[in-house]
Amino acid sequence: MKTKNKLQISIEKLAEFGAHLGHQSRRWNPKIKEYLYGEQEGVHIFDLIKTKDLLKDAFLFISEAVSEGKSILLVCTKKQLAEKTKEIAEKCGVYYVNQRWLGGTLTNFDQIKKSLGKMKDLKEKLESGLLKDYTKKERLLLQRELERLERFLGGLQGIENRPDILFIVDTKREKTALSEAAKTGVSTIAIVDSNSDPSLVDYPIPMNDDSIEAISYVFDLLSEVVLLAKSGKKLEIE
Repeated sequence: MKTKNKLQISIEKLAEFGAHLGHQSRRWNPKIKEYLYGEQEGVHIFDLIKTKDLLKDAFLFISEAVSEGKSILLVCTKKQLAEKTKEIAEKCGVYYVNQRWLGGTLTNFDQIKKSLGKMKDLKEKLESGLLKDYTKKERLLLQRELERLERFLGGLQGIENRPDILFIVDTKREKTALSEAAKTGVSTIAIVDSNSDPSLVDYPIPMNDDSIEAISYVFDLLSEVVLLAKSGKKLEIE
């Protein structure tokens, strides 16, 4: 029998971190209307009660998926969140992309696996000294190639199959990732701002996608959900 464990999603913290602030009202997507509370000084304001409810739906879905052994890929390429994305992904053991989405990551997954194999092979050769007979220039070029591969693919090390779930921050910025997920049947969860279309996402989370603090808070909650699921505990959210 699973042990119960409660997760608290705080509307007060979401508000404190600016999760309720959308874009200027003239830059909105009408499909986001049902998740808005209103408008203030020309800026759309999210209804954080609905945001909390949708966060709950997304986290329960993630908890169940992780319990079933399914994999998650966290996609957030905002510079200010690169380290936080890596930190949270490594903390709870999910894959991540924090630099740039490489076209074909899902739709041409076999090529991604080849590049990951190349990265692993190159790293082993450089670390073991098997390239000692190469010239200094050749070793330097190979080192740079490894650094490039690790920068863009480092968060995918160990992945054997397409991820089951993409957790995306900023659907406009990551429109290629969202499109590839739709084409390959990968489930999507995404933080969706007021200028974006929530209907493109399986589990939309309507809130400010530019607030570093708000997104970091959601990431911390995500980590807690994944770790609880991996430890066999039943998730309860309040």
